Amino acid sequence: MSGGSIPEAEGGRIYNTSFVFGPSGKLLGKHQKLHLFDVDLEGGLSFHESDTLDYGKQVTVLKTEIGTFGVAVCYDIRFPELIRLMALAGAELIIIPAAFNMKTGPAHWELLFKARAVDNQVFLAGAAPARNVDASYVSYGNSIVVDPWGKIIARADEKESIIYADIDLSMIKKTRKELPLLKQRRTDLYRLKSM
Repeated sequence: MSGGSIPEAEGGRIYNTSFVFGPSGKLLGKHQKLHLFDVDLEGGLSFHESDTLDYGKQVTVLKTEIGTFGVAVCYDIRFPELIRLMALAGAELIIIPAAFNMKTGPAHWELLFKARAVDNQVFLAGAAPARNVDASYVSYGNSIVVDPWGKIIARADEKESIIYADIDLSMIKKTRKELPLLKQRRTDLYRLKSM
């Protein structure tokens, strides 16, 4: 289980970190956000995470007794190479705590989760905070779980809620057999640096 993400001080630096815990409460691992949200959007929305945070340095894939999980944080989902590296490393479910804003959320939230799930034939779960219009940062909300075929199997709205999804990992093998994307990559022409 991912507990969202929080600032973590490590070695004199601060990272946006997602900690992952097993069913017994034992820490299984952590992911430090790799891509920082430094943007100036139309309408005056401006964010510069690199003013306070440092970049993480490793792709996070955790092997557990129930499956292999990738972990990313928020803006990381916009980088298809990262999600592909996780899939190639065996990730079956990629968990992404995220807080898209009211400009990027309606435009890209669902689209990105569906695209990354289909591109890599894995399950994706996006956990988002509920929307609070009185907060200084207004989150889009809409936590989501998408299957390897791009179907939304669970979704919240902007309100505080808990969603559940049955994830059948055998669907990954079935999907990859029917549409063998990962086997048909042209690694003679292009390849990602392995982890």
